[in-house]
Amino acid sequence: MDEVFKALAHPTRRSLLDELFREDGQTLSALQERFSMTRFGVMKHLKVLEGASLVVTRRRGREKRHFLNPVPIRLVHDRWVSKYAEPWTAALSGLKTALESPMEKVFEIYIKTTPERLWQAITDSEIRSKYQFGGRISSDWTPGSRFEMGHPSAPTLLGEGVNLEVDPPRRLVQSMVALWGEDVTSEGTSRITWEIEPVGDSCRLIVTHDQLREGANEQLYGGWPMILSGLKTWLETGELLTTPGSLMYNSPPDQATTREP
Repeated sequence: MDEVFKALAHPTRRSLLDELFREDGQTLSALQERFSMTRFGVMKHLKVLEGASLVVTRRRGREKRHFLNPVPIRLVHDRWVSKYAEPWTAALSGLKTALESPMEKVFEIYIKTTPERLWQAITDSEIRSKYQFGGRISSDWTPGSRFEMGHPSAPTLLGEGVNLEVDPPRRLVQSMVALWGEDVTSEGTSRITWEIEPVGDSCRLIVTHDQLREGANEQLYGGWPMILSGLKTWLETGELLTTPGSLMYNSPPDQATTREP
């Protein structure tokens, strides 16, 4: 939390986040063009944002691209704002904007657990329901096998796909088609990659949701900050994190009108 607040304290770093809110996945050169400072100066500010996990970088060929990671912002919200706000209150101002850029979304979080326990939490249906709005996932978790996502209150599947890569406890790549509504089903297939890296007594988890069409429905990827916050809370404390999404999923079927991944 200290690193997050330190990173947000400088106006230039907030402006850099604004630029990534506007257009995710920008290169250093593209970001530098929007600031009246040297390339080195922009790099220094980006390094602070990376240190706070507010920005995640990815290599695309020879280019290094920078992606907004809204998960730390979500954790700040869950720790303070949600204690005092009603569940249906909107999340932090600007979070929606941060999730609207097309094509590829990258989310990063650090969790105090082992790779094996984290892998189990991702692939075990009962554990998955603890942090993914009560939803369950079923599969035999072999490369090329299918998986299905459902919920006790839903009469039909919420999603399905194929496990493209299965490398426990390090990497899981899945194709997915959302089925909880015609508006998301029409978006077609996207891809979700889970990457686990041990760091001391913790794990760095990166979830990349890509192969999204430009202007894709936000429901496809907008739930990841809440899901990952819930995953961290459950693994570190054994407690369930109450979020707007979890309340929505656990409402009676006639009240649950909007669902996220």
